[in-house]
Amino acid sequence: MSHGAGLVRTTCSSGSALGPRAGAAQPSASPLEGLLDPSYPRTQAALLKVAQMVTLLIAFICVRSSPWTKNYSAYSYFEVVTICDLIMILAFYLVHLFRFYRVLTCISWPLSELLHYLIGTLLLLIASIVAASKSYNQSGLVAGAIFGFMATFLCMASIWLSYKISCVTQSTDAAV
Repeated sequence: MSHGAGLVRTTCSSGSALGPRAGAAQPSASPLEGLLDPSYPRTQAALLKVAQMVTLLIAFICVRSSPWTKNYSAYSYFEVVTICDLIMILAFYLVHLFRFYRVLTCISWPLSELLHYLIGTLLLLIASIVAASKSYNQSGLVAGAIFGFMATFLCMASIWLSYKISCVTQSTDAAV
């Protein structure tokens, strides 16, 4: 018996089954209808991305506006991680909103988004733990760490809801 691990994207939006030019033959469609996806902002994935961006922005503002003199590197790391994660989530939001995945087909968008969430969530968790341990009971730093943990949870929820990781057991014998 061999064991294989598989990864299946459950909410795929990187093209239709007919290909990226499936709706190009419609003469009544305006050019702007193909550019903007008006239904995407109401989807679960989009709302989760907006919630992640808001919590990351609040976490960054809390830490940035707090008076801290000790552990400059710990809070600088937290600020860099939150802003980089915020920018990447915004980039993926815009990719889905403006359907750039149809134009830039050389990039595997589901894979790049999965890698972003895996790496970004891990870095955000580390940054939140470090920020919480070095907060010294200053309210702004504690609030920033809490919002960092909330953003980490939302990123994990996004991975959980968007991807299904399965281990499939396959038999190697050819029994008929």
